[in-house]
Amino acid sequence: MANSPQARKRARQAEKRRQHNAAMRSMVRTYLKKVNAAIASGDQGAAQEAYTQAVSVLDKATRKGKFHPNKAARHKSRLNTKIKAMAA
Repeated sequence: MANSPQARKRARQAEKRRQHNAAMRSMVRTYLKKVNAAIASGDQGAAQEAYTQAVSVLDKATRKGKFHPNKAARHKSRLNTKIKAMAA
């Protein structure tokens, strides 16, 4: 356990950041699930709309360092491929 005042403060800050980061990751996952649900339902318009929102949230989280840029790009690429396959 932290004993010095600065160590206690750092522990408080770390916990606050951990909770915020967990909330951001959870939000991104929720948006990705919405896209996958729209793809599964077969509605390309809804899938495209959900994809646009998910990309925005994912890019924002990536800019803030919650995700590695390559992971974000991989998710976007795979989802976009699935949406384009619906049109064919």
